Amino acid sequence: MTYRFTARVVAAEVDSDNDVMQVGVAEDEDGEGFFLLFMSNIGEPSPQSVSLGLDSHCLVTPDQGTAYGCVREIALSDRPLTVSLYPASLDDLELKDTEIEAELEVPDVDIERMRGVLAQVLAFGRADARPQRVDL
Repeated sequence: MTYRFTARVVAAEVDSDNDVMQVGVAEDEDGEGFFLLFMSNIGEPSPQSVSLGLDSHCLVTPDQGTAYGCVREIALSDRPLTVSLYPASLDDLELKDTEIEAELEVPDVDIERMRGVLAQVLAFGRADARPQRVDL
């Protein structure tokens, strides 16, 4: 089954001062409703991150459900953003469906910024934790 929502807010940031990149896709600006927050560090993972298994992208969902290396596939064609998750991550993310589709009702400039930063976030870390397919 697929969980579908309409995203009215998209934000993408590369924060070099704090060594983090993030992309948020949300129903509402105020944080109410459903959202996906994709995050990673910039550069190479630290030895500590590697030893803790935190050396890949991270996904955060409402209620702070969090999983690392959990995106199996991701695609953005025109307006829907489709995310496929590994089933093993569902409990950590507090989700029921491995497929999520966000219909993006945001300006084109926001989508283009999101594409660039999201590609960087998902390319972070060890190769075996990267999505099998990234079509942005």
